[in-house]
Amino acid sequence: MSDSVSRVAVLGANGGIGRRLLPRLATAGYDPIGVVRSEDQVERIREAGAEPRLGDLEETFAPALDGADAVVFTAGSGGGTGWDKTLMVDLWGAKRAVDAAAQEGADRFVMISSRGADNPQAGRAPLRPYLVAKHFADRYLRQSGLAETILRPTRLTEAEGTGRVATTDGDAIPRADVAQAVVACLQDEATVGRAIELYGGDTPIADALRP
Repeated sequence: MSDSVSRVAVLGANGGIGRRLLPRLATAGYDPIGVVRSEDQVERIREAGAEPRLGDLEETFAPALDGADAVVFTAGSGGGTGWDKTLMVDLWGAKRAVDAAAQEGADRFVMISSRGADNPQAGRAPLRPYLVAKHFADRYLRQSGLAETILRPTRLTEAEGTGRVATTDGDAIPRADVAQAVVACLQDEATVGRAIELYGGDTPIADALRP
């Protein structure tokens, strides 16, 4: 665990990656904060070993980051929503999260982006608007001055984590392994300033993330 990070706020804590990340942060010795939109989600966050706080990426959420040393953005609009939600959550929400992290004094930021966000035009046509949103959210984070890491996983699955990934090419990746990669990034300052693609693979996560 990095000496400079102890409290980690997770935006999108009730999502597929966020739910898997909270207990891993607690196990690794961090003090996780799970930011959720609804009171109905509070108990689930508490059961995952995190402090639940209310915040809505489309409304008010900055106070929920109070006291955090690091912020992890795992939120997403989801495949069943329209492009309006993609803009408001994956782009505008991410931008506001970066601003809120800086405002609340959190220096470390890990962004869950997407493979293909570096070059949206090369992606499949139906996904290009989503990749454009991720591209500009990533760019904003890079220019923010925060100690940032961007993770760009390929297609996500519900499979059990393997603890192993690849960073150049490979198969779909379990959400559990993306969650563990976030923890590994927080533990390794050599990941700061990097955008890292993630695939299912055979290399232990901590080793795969090293430059």
